[in-house]
Amino acid sequence: MEGKVKSWIKYKPNEVEKLVINLFKEGLPPSKIGLVLRDVYGIPSVKAITNKSISKILEEHNLKTELPEDLISLIRRAVRVREHLKVHRKDKHSARGLLLIESKIKRLIKYYKRVGKLPQDWEYDPDRAKLLVK
Repeated sequence: MEGKVKSWIKYKPNEVEKLVINLFKEGLPPSKIGLVLRDVYGIPSVKAITNKSISKILEEHNLKTELPEDLISLIRRAVRVREHLKVHRKDKHSARGLLLIESKIKRLIKYYKRVGKLPQDWEYDPDRAKLLVK
């Protein structure tokens, strides 16, 4: 699908870019923007029309978020599990789940530092994490 634009798509590349920008300004993350474009506007692939990904379009217009979306969602999960463990201290399954989530967070941070999406001095702190995602 990437190389071909279907004949039934009536949107031009600049119109799709404007839609992406407007949806981001409404508060939608890039993953939700793709779903809205697919379900509401009938655009199956932004990349097929514009030859750019949603995140690349947002970067070009200086609209990127301070943290990558996948990292934010993992931090949210860790915060929710920590809240759960405050109430249910003996829940060993959730405690192990928290360890697994936080190891994924640390691996992602290491990757994003390597590719330059996070500053080298950025660190994950479980106490600060609650403030990051609220």
